[in-house]
Amino acid sequence: MADPATYRPAPGSIPVEPGVYRFRDEHGRVIYVGKATSLRSRLGSYFQDIAGLHPRTQRMVRTAAGVEWTVVRNEVEALQLEYAWIKEFDPRFNVKYRDDKSYPYLAVTMGEEFPRAQVMRGRKRKGTRYFGPYTHAWAIRETLDLLLRVFPVRTCSSGVFKRAGQVGRPCLLGYIDKCSAPCVGTVSAGEHREIAQELCDFMAGDTGRFVRRLERRMAEASAELDFERAARLRDDIGALTKALERSAVVLPDGTDADVFALADDELEVAIQVFHVRGGRIRGQRGWVAEKETEELPGIVEHLLQQVYGGEGGEDVPREVLVPVAPEDDQGVAAWLGERRGSQVSLRVPQRGDKRALMETVERNATQALARHKVARAGDLTARSQALQELQEALDLDEAPLRVECYDISHVQGTDVVGSMVVFEDGLVRKSEYRRFIVRGDVDGRRDDTAAMREVLQRRFARVQPREGDQHVVPPEPGTDEPDPDTAGTPAGIDPETGRPRRFAYPPNLVVVDGGRPQVDAAQAVLDEMGIEGVALVGLAKRLEEVWLPGDDHPVILPRTSEGLYLLQRVRDEAHRFAITFHRQRRSRSMTASALDGVPGLGESRRKALLSRFGSVKKVRAASPEQLTEVPGIGPALAQRIAAELGSQQTAPAVNLTTGEVLDEGEQP
Repeated sequence: MADPATYRPAPGSIPVEPGVYRFRDEHGRVIYVGKATSLRSRLGSYFQDIAGLHPRTQRMVRTAAGVEWTVVRNEVEALQLEYAWIKEFDPRFNVKYRDDKSYPYLAVTMGEEFPRAQVMRGRKRKGTRYFGPYTHAWAIRETLDLLLRVFPVRTCSSGVFKRAGQVGRPCLLGYIDKCSAPCVGTVSAGEHREIAQELCDFMAGDTGRFVRRLERRMAEASAELDFERAARLRDDIGALTKALERSAVVLPDGTDADVFALADDELEVAIQVFHVRGGRIRGQRGWVAEKETEELPGIVEHLLQQVYGGEGGEDVPREVLVPVAPEDDQGVAAWLGERRGSQVSLRVPQRGDKRALMETVERNATQALARHKVARAGDLTARSQALQELQEALDLDEAPLRVECYDISHVQGTDVVGSMVVFEDGLVRKSEYRRFIVRGDVDGRRDDTAAMREVLQRRFARVQPREGDQHVVPPEPGTDEPDPDTAGTPAGIDPETGRPRRFAYPPNLVVVDGGRPQVDAAQAVLDEMGIEGVALVGLAKRLEEVWLPGDDHPVILPRTSEGLYLLQRVRDEAHRFAITFHRQRRSRSMTASALDGVPGLGESRRKALLSRFGSVKKVRAASPEQLTEVPGIGPALAQRIAAELGSQQTAPAVNLTTGEVLDEGEQP
């Protein structure tokens, strides 16, 4: 742990203008990003009495080895740059106040000739109307199933739609009147678009018009003694009413708003948000995160930044209601306005229906925090205890905040792959996971250590040497040439940006799946590459023994040890990750096509060939001139395809008695 005084900027060197700052560790990795209205005031607070800082902030400033900053013109630019840097560097000490789920929306693809209603997640697409978000996809499907009685819009995929048009028969939904069947011409494209537009209008809040229209038609049918049609219209009204009951009216003025509420304690904060569209609650979400700061205004500012920032952010409504105003409420409101494209009202409700709704959301947040603390009581303590136990049992200088575990998977030496999983602060870091295709010739039945050696060489080839160290980039396995990604450049430094590569820093602890042979092989790799300061252990499955390099006897941790439990989780996660990748590779190799081995023939061109000719057999029978008729296939590639497929022809039939080659069509 570093002393913050060793990298404290000189007095007067920090500007007073607004800007964004970054703390880096000893390996050059960005570990925290923040913004400030006045850089001098904010950065100065980190170098005062450390005992007065939040525990998480204390650990950050002790882990850091330097700080740098960028001056911007105003607070809105600071918000944008801070979010961009957080997305780029993914700093470990920046708390994520937004869950990592992609919530579903009801989407109507109005940009298509025949609009389709479906469940969509992720990035928004141009020409598509979105309604939500919803907490669960099944909630959208249940609501849509009710609405299809009144708005029979298409819900099938493009393939099903095309096939129905080819055979001239609609799918089941067309027969039960839950689709207007535009695929077979039951309605025209214009009529179907009108139905889709009415569905969008209903979901947007214009509900009364459709209910009144159905009631009027039901009365007319009843007056004409057409009781069968009147009964169907009655059921349609019931379906609309039931769909409306799923989203109660909470704001009578048809407001579009997101209502946020927080409940916190010393270590964690529970977040709840109600999405209100057209005065009705369309969705409810909640999650729990660790606290980055004691001040709720700072938490609210980062929460809004993460919820509405980036391409994957939520749509910004006209109003955003929060329990407390952010630190820079005007700057945040201006930034939200830029995201929406029009003015956004960011405020704390004081009275009336909106205040009552805020209190309801706050009660949900309080209950969520209580449930979380009961379900995960002692979780933070257990993680800290596990890291402390490993530090003591393995005689480490500091707790292993970053742990990497490696495993090898194969079947009798075929499709050999390796996996690397990462745990930071006792939690999984899936964005840091890596998979390796073992390139060397490995007989898996006898020598898993050779595969482990190759995986470790390739991972630690990117480690940035400390200042003054001599570090040589090893050659790629099976060649005499260095890795082209690192040749001619100091190890771990990106030649284009000058920044440390993603894995330019070593872990605190390396775990390998196995006993003493695997540990000794891994230690030999680290010694050959000059990697120092990295602890290494192996975890043997049979008795869960912990092996250290050079020791004749393992370290036995108690079965109730939190440290042993953490090692088991890391080992099991590496094993799962390796097996999953191996199964994917094995599945692809079992279903490989003869076209897969043709150099220069990618997936798109293979699909174009098979679409044009129908099968590999017909591609093999085609001449190079016919092959060039396929878009993307030039004369040179056509000759190569013909040569490769020609070399894969089956051997001629042979008379088993005389050994003579039989003529074509003659039976052996």
